[in-house]
Amino acid sequence: MQTDLPQSDPAWEADPSWRLGLAIMFTAQLLSIIGFAFTLPFLPFYIRELGVTSERLVPVWSGILVASASLVMAFFSPLWGWLSDRYGRKIMVERAMFGGAVITFAMGLIGNIWEMLFLRLLSGAATGTIPASIALVSTIVPRRKLGFSLGLMQVAVFLGMTLGPWIGGMMADAIGYRRAFMASGLILLSGGLLVLIGARERFVRPSREELRKSGSLSSLLTHGGFPAMLALFFFFHMSVDFVSPILPLFIESLCIPGRGGVASTTGTLYALSGAAAALAAGGTGYLSDRLGHKPLLIAYLILTALCMLLHSLAQSVAHMAWLRILYGMTAGGILPMMNALVGRLIPVGSYGKGYGLTSSMACLGMAIGPFLGGIAASGWGYRWPFALVSVLVIAVALPIVLTIRRFPPSPGPRRRCRQVDDSAG
Repeated sequence: MQTDLPQSDPAWEADPSWRLGLAIMFTAQLLSIIGFAFTLPFLPFYIRELGVTSERLVPVWSGILVASASLVMAFFSPLWGWLSDRYGRKIMVERAMFGGAVITFAMGLIGNIWEMLFLRLLSGAATGTIPASIALVSTIVPRRKLGFSLGLMQVAVFLGMTLGPWIGGMMADAIGYRRAFMASGLILLSGGLLVLIGARERFVRPSREELRKSGSLSSLLTHGGFPAMLALFFFFHMSVDFVSPILPLFIESLCIPGRGGVASTTGTLYALSGAAAALAAGGTGYLSDRLGHKPLLIAYLILTALCMLLHSLAQSVAHMAWLRILYGMTAGGILPMMNALVGRLIPVGSYGKGYGLTSSMACLGMAIGPFLGGIAASGWGYRWPFALVSVLVIAVALPIVLTIRRFPPSPGPRRRCRQVDDSAG
């Protein structure tokens, strides 16, 4: 099936429209992640405001809320990806951003923890801006720019993870948790409007014959290496998200009692890791196109595991600040390489289904990890889960990567011209 323009077309690479589309999607993704990340520093504290008074139950409920959205998203992501291959990728991005805007705004209006759980479940069904944006960008950029482009999109994610918690934490301390949720919804709305007005996609709705030839979701499993990538997405996200519901509570335990400003402190630490990850993602995407995705991915997995082990030994907020920077620099380069590997393994016409499946496995990991992490923190405290994560990354993720075949680095423009000249002579 060929519903998208061929990514090897030299005229496409010379056409500046793909660069404009990439810039628009970068900005929209940045706004959407800022909106979603707004609430990360104070979600456990908002749980207390919703009536959960037992301190042992706060991390458990935090894990449930994080896991619930991810679990539902795991089932809906393949459906949205399947629909995007038939009706277009842009409309899927709009669905995720506008749906997230309404639901997040409503989270500031609820009265108890059960209403919050319902909205988190609804959010998992309706949102998913990252896979939707990746599928759209992957079909509007030349294939030799895939690593760079997806790295740039990951920069938007990590910049959003930098600015969102930082601004959200300060706003929560200043105006309260509820109004911060409402502000988050408005930011998501602005990202959706930008896509609606400015984004353009190269998409022609496929015929019935083309749909029949493209195969089902399960047909993607026949592409060598893709099943291993699905497993990697699951285990990597399960491992690193194991500590996500307890990180604000761990930071709170390191703060000086009675000083206040815990939400803004937590937001600042999220911002440090997000800024470091943004820098790492852009540079890693560029390097992986030239050096190969697999060897860099192995190195970054090992460094991430070491960094998480050091988290368990932190004794102060200052220690955590340095560790969050180190974590951002190591983990920030992993997702662009994983997404670029997927783009090399599957055909262009199946990008919607392919990235939908990887998102589904990532969401399953993001659901199981926080749920288990919240339970572990309730019984073991806040330090041991970080040590366990470091073991999981090495024991599970690294062997999977070793089974994936290595792709040769993508030739740059200068190398391609040299090859053409030699053949012509």
